[in-house]
Amino acid sequence: MVSRPAPPTGFALAALVTVMCFVIGVAVLGAWPPFVAVESGSMEPAIERGDLVVVTAIDRGPWGGIDGSSTPGSESGSGDIIVFSPPGHEGPPILHRVAFAVESGEDWTERGDGDLIDGECETLRYCPAPHDGYITYGDANGEYDQSAGLAPVVHPDWIDARAAVTVPHLGWPRLGFDAAVAHFGTVGVVAVGTFIAFSGGVLGVLLGRVYDRL
Repeated sequence: MVSRPAPPTGFALAALVTVMCFVIGVAVLGAWPPFVAVESGSMEPAIERGDLVVVTAIDRGPWGGIDGSSTPGSESGSGDIIVFSPPGHEGPPILHRVAFAVESGEDWTERGDGDLIDGECETLRYCPAPHDGYITYGDANGEYDQSAGLAPVVHPDWIDARAAVTVPHLGWPRLGFDAAVAHFGTVGVVAVGTFIAFSGGVLGVLLGRVYDRL
């Protein structure tokens, strides 16, 4: 008589489905990691600190190429939101909105919103444009990134992904974990997590025995 394996428990089945959905999602979105936890309020009110942003590779449909605001300096919300990492940038990648595309050598201040530019082209570090790329900004910021000195004109090769969907507040666990790692170190966080899991298991066994004796 051949024994058959026991069917997966509800927890195991849920875990398997979750892993499969994650793998399929990564394959479809084409970006790794496929989620970004927002650490600052520079994109408020569209995206707030603690939100989780699902991102996709910039070459995935149906979005096509990167789109800026319909008109330079127009109301925020009309341009693509991208994740990019300029050379030498320390910290997490920047998640900001595309204002418009520029060409190498262009005085982009002539096409930008004067309210978002602090100075003339000759006084700005990243003007004229050193290469083809994009002018970007945070919705809650008062200047273009390239005017404030936050980032150079964003070269297409620096773009990691494009924002697809925002899930409010779901990024807080990730931010909390990163803060714990920064404070205690990876080994410390793993040790604390192991201790909590072990303590929870021991407590569960003790409660089970007490319940059996009642």
